[in-house]
Amino acid sequence: MPEVLRVWRDGEVAVLEIDNPPVNATSQAVRRALFDAVQRAQSEPETLAILICGAGRTFTAGGDITEFGKPPREPHLPDLINRIEESAKPIVVAWHGTALGGGCEIGLGAHKRIIAKDGFVGLPEVKLGLLPGAGGTQRLPRLIGPVAALDLIATGRMIGAEEALRLGLVDAIAWKDLRAEAIELARGLIGQMQPRLSLRATPAAEPEAWQAMVAKVNREARGRIAPQRAIELVSQSLTLPFSLGQPNERRAFFELMNSEQSRGLRHLFLAEREAGKRPELANVIPRDLHQIGIIGAGTMGSGIAVAFLDAGFKVMLVEADDTALQAGLERVNGLYLRAIRSGRIDEDTRLNRLSNLVPTTEMSRLAACELVIEAIFEELGVKLELMKKLATLLPASTLIATNTSYLDLEPMADALPSPERFLGLHFFSPAHVMKLLEIVRARRTGLQALSTALAIGRKLKKIAVISGVCEGFIGNRILAKFRAQCEFMLEEGALPREIDAAMEAFGLAMGPFAVQDLAGLDIAWARRKRLAATRDPADRDVPLVDRLCEQGRFGQKSGKGWYAYENGRRVPDPAVEAMVRAHAASTGRPQRSFSAQEIQTRVVTAMVNEGAKILGEGIAARPADIDLVLVHGYGFPNWRGGPMHHADALGLKQMLAVAKDTEARDGRGFQVAPLLAELVSSQRNFSTLNGA
Repeated sequence: MPEVLRVWRDGEVAVLEIDNPPVNATSQAVRRALFDAVQRAQSEPETLAILICGAGRTFTAGGDITEFGKPPREPHLPDLINRIEESAKPIVVAWHGTALGGGCEIGLGAHKRIIAKDGFVGLPEVKLGLLPGAGGTQRLPRLIGPVAALDLIATGRMIGAEEALRLGLVDAIAWKDLRAEAIELARGLIGQMQPRLSLRATPAAEPEAWQAMVAKVNREARGRIAPQRAIELVSQSLTLPFSLGQPNERRAFFELMNSEQSRGLRHLFLAEREAGKRPELANVIPRDLHQIGIIGAGTMGSGIAVAFLDAGFKVMLVEADDTALQAGLERVNGLYLRAIRSGRIDEDTRLNRLSNLVPTTEMSRLAACELVIEAIFEELGVKLELMKKLATLLPASTLIATNTSYLDLEPMADALPSPERFLGLHFFSPAHVMKLLEIVRARRTGLQALSTALAIGRKLKKIAVISGVCEGFIGNRILAKFRAQCEFMLEEGALPREIDAAMEAFGLAMGPFAVQDLAGLDIAWARRKRLAATRDPADRDVPLVDRLCEQGRFGQKSGKGWYAYENGRRVPDPAVEAMVRAHAASTGRPQRSFSAQEIQTRVVTAMVNEGAKILGEGIAARPADIDLVLVHGYGFPNWRGGPMHHADALGLKQMLAVAKDTEARDGRGFQVAPLLAELVSSQRNFSTLNGA
């Protein structure tokens, strides 16, 4: 077993340095080594103080996730931290990089904490459906007060050095040399009695501030149980001694560990780590890009430009004329001004990033770029003309990408010499904010282009998922089936507000009809008109969007869509509901009421069934990739793990039964995926395919 802890002494201070790359996870080997080293230091007369620090780029990013869900192995983290706190010799913890989860809790057990000026600390367990399980919910309130503690525990957010000092989470910031300053801090404690944080009383909270924080946590929990358990445990620190509060915390930790919500969140965590790993790319070296060209400075193009500028790239932004270019520059600058107002960046950062932006109306200047992304009007003919033009302007080595969200990439590739350099980079709006990036692999896309696209995703801090070519790729193809079922239910007796309420109760931030209003119904209308000529008359089709748009109801931007908007507030519109009822009656279909669970099951079944088709066709490599797309691009509740993981949790036999029932009712509008039936017959589930 490799050595995970280096020990040496600086005078009378013993230095214990965790060295467990890549992130110094608090694995069983690390816990054992630390426990034994602290124990030894107690008996060494030459050791009068102890410093715990980390090697590499981070103190520790928390627990070893490969141990989650398995029987815990001694020494348990709470026992290690209790041993640190009980030390008769002062112990200082030095945080650098990130001190997360167990790394933060180790620091809470120490007698003093010092952090590097660029360090971050936090308790992010809630993001995996968990809570701190080594005393964090009981020690942190005693240190910084219950309101601030609940905020950090229930949100899982990381805080920087200055906020940590302001809250009292650290005793000092190391502005120059963390190791040297930490050793001096430890040396200054020699010979002093060190108080134990677990014996301190939690300071009383201001009632109004506490209630406001509780209300905020409950409001933002949106069905997640871990934040609500955080309220309970932090509250207990006010009334219970640590000796009773810590066992309660430990029980809650293991209950949450075994919950479906934590399993779903851990599934997504691992899926994110695996998404970019493809066997065919194992030995392919991505190209190192520096200058990016973007054609089109509309909403998408300007957002993509900001995403690349934020990541340190030089960006050339191209528009057809000066008027359009100026409008695009105003969009880019507006996004940065908004970031300043929200406190995410300062003025110097804005100016620095904009210094890397080159606006132009001369498309020939794109020859200096290593990657060119088109973000123009979503019309195949227009894009084909652009590709032909780029073929004459760009060197054969320049990578070319389209941001199309629906269109077939193959005709665009046909218009280019060296089609192996062409692929799709489907950003989601707003492009500088949304984490998802669909990388669309055309039939002739080369491995180096694909590897480079994945590297770009990492630099942009996006979750990049590879998709094959089909109508809508992974996400929009599933979205189309999901929306179709919602519209079919309108013809069978449901109302838009009932479907939206059911899906919001399921965990979506907004229901499907509210989302359409937000995006603009004219977008869906334009696509419907584009596809009208090729639509099979035998397919089930609901024309309600057409009728709404014909009346000028384009959604929020026009003040009315599926809903009416009064002073920015969404309210059901009797006129629309009457239109829906009249259309439903005209179809001759039986009318009935729908329970929330029926709506949810039918919608999720549509997602899962289409996902199974996508897998069967090889459009997606793994079910987990589909989960990532739907969670990070379309608002599927992350604590459910994505639709494919959720289907496994519900049971595919039940899912198949609902799919068959839907097929019988909808005919050509819904066909059961062969893969779904195959998995049920072989008593397998989607998780067995994630190794693909």
